Amino acid sequence: MACIINASTSAGLVQTADLSGVLQFQQNGVALPNGGVAPAFSAYFSGSQSIASATFTKIQFNTEYFDTNSNFDNATNYRFTPTVAGYYQVNLSCRISFTTGEVFVDLYKNGGEYLRGNNMNVIGTFTSYQPSLNTVIYLNGSTDYLEAFIYQSSGGSQTIQSGAQYNNFSACLVRGA
Repeated sequence: MACIINASTSAGLVQTADLSGVLQFQQNGVALPNGGVAPAFSAYFSGSQSIASATFTKIQFNTEYFDTNSNFDNATNYRFTPTVAGYYQVNLSCRISFTTGEVFVDLYKNGGEYLRGNNMNVIGTFTSYQPSLNTVIYLNGSTDYLEAFIYQSSGGSQTIQSGAQYNNFSACLVRGA
């Protein structure tokens, strides 16, 4: 026998017996994901990807450190589509080198711009820049998805610097819906 523990605003803490053999936590009658089931991923870019000037380009994060629930596509769409509704901590960074213009990363939700990372104005003093962003975002667990983009305005095509130490896209569930 197992136990369901439900934290309800109307009834307080309620425990009920269950024959599933699985310990389950609930909030207002809705099951919360267990630690081992909650979606989380971390991916990085390895290889070579050209970024055209003055164009939003999807970053092809093609190598995974981990993907706990198989929700990140690192081969075709390079997107995160979680299957559990809730609030997700998202982190994004990408390194690129050039000497003039501006560069920033962009988080897209469902195909449209959601949040723009820090804008770096390149003035020629340094040659490598690594814009980033961090946010918490609600995802519905069925149709919402996230993608990472980069924008640079150097006047010519530039190449993302390959490697896990320079580029990362990650997300994890921090609270159920």
